[in-house]
Amino acid sequence: MYLLSGTLRPYAWGSLTAMAELFGRDPSGEPEAELWFGAHPGAPSRVLGGEPATLDELISRDPEQLLGRETVAVHGPALPFLAKVLAAGSPLSLQVHPTREQAQAGFAAEEAAGVDRAAADRNYKDTNHKPEMIFALTDFEALCGFRRPQDAGTLFRSVSRLVEATGIPAPELLVQTASDLESGRPETERLESVFRRLITGGEEVREAVAAAAGAVRSLDDAERADLDPAVAELGSLDGYYPGDPGVLISLLLNRVSLSPGEAIYLPAGNVHAYLRGLGVEVMASSDNVLRGGLTPKHVDLQELLKTIDFQALGIPRVEAEHTGLGQELYRPPFSEFSLQRLELAQSAGEGSMSAADVPLLQNGPTLVIALRGSLVLDSPKQDLILNPGDCAFIGADEAPVIAKLASHSAQHDDGALAFAVTTGSAAPAADPDAPTLRI
Repeated sequence: MYLLSGTLRPYAWGSLTAMAELFGRDPSGEPEAELWFGAHPGAPSRVLGGEPATLDELISRDPEQLLGRETVAVHGPALPFLAKVLAAGSPLSLQVHPTREQAQAGFAAEEAAGVDRAAADRNYKDTNHKPEMIFALTDFEALCGFRRPQDAGTLFRSVSRLVEATGIPAPELLVQTASDLESGRPETERLESVFRRLITGGEEVREAVAAAAGAVRSLDDAERADLDPAVAELGSLDGYYPGDPGVLISLLLNRVSLSPGEAIYLPAGNVHAYLRGLGVEVMASSDNVLRGGLTPKHVDLQELLKTIDFQALGIPRVEAEHTGLGQELYRPPFSEFSLQRLELAQSAGEGSMSAADVPLLQNGPTLVIALRGSLVLDSPKQDLILNPGDCAFIGADEAPVIAKLASHSAQHDDGALAFAVTTGSAAPAADPDAPTLRI
């Protein structure tokens, strides 16, 4: 087992306080958006103690021992997953992630064209796809996948009525969009044509965004509380990204409200955006993002439209599985990762396996991130204590490992909370790039 330091990413949308409060430390004074733990070359974790090294360097010395022969055979000689603590203080960009084949082709094309890997208009940072899952630590708001077009049409009509109630005519764009979404054409055609019009609409879209957001902001708090949450969000989104087409595009997407302990997964092609909240995010080890609104950053429209899945989706929730060993598991249909929640409390009885002694699910390599309290990782080779904000990498050759409540946490009766990430080889087989939950 190796103790790691994470890499803090100070993106502008990050919270100023959420991560500091989680780990019981002072804020840094800058946005704290993501804390990365993993071996992605863009921000690999550093191995603490012993010879200085990053986790990717450590793994490269003996991939089969640290990752396991099966993991290397399936995913190659690199850690297949990346874990993050994510703190959204303001909305992230509308975005979509490519399939593995799209990522490989796009990366090769940009390399051949000589696009600098650090360039602002670079789409592909690596050759991997990026299926992901978010587990909510607080109330968490998100947009995720397309809703039924007729339901989106209802929202656009309600926005048109709100604008008219302010005493001005509803912009033709809002009225026409509602009609197009409610037409008899195939659902995917309706969603794609409306998305294309909104993201390329220029001044007409900016005027419609201003009218819609202004109408929502003209209401008092009680009146806004009666609106559909997706409509009520328009004023806030426009406040962050004035006139951005993503403000209206948000009405095409499912609005998701997660309570602490709930999770959703996001396959390739799923347009999504996190709006606010704190969570643990797990994904394939990739940094490939194609943006589609709610951003001042580069939007490659041609590449974006090739990547989006325009089929209406249900909300892809991940339900907890509980084993007889006290394990609480979250296993989306991806081979790269699965997540285990470790809520450790005082033992129910001497000599018995309880919530305080939980075996880790280990399908090859494993990361364990401590969020609250202190825990001990107990293996046949060594023990390792983790405090809030600490992370351990456990090689495939070190098993079994038991998570236990550290003695000082047990004495104060405050328990401990941690998450373990390992490969998803035990999850039900599925196409990792296939959209799910058709509606």
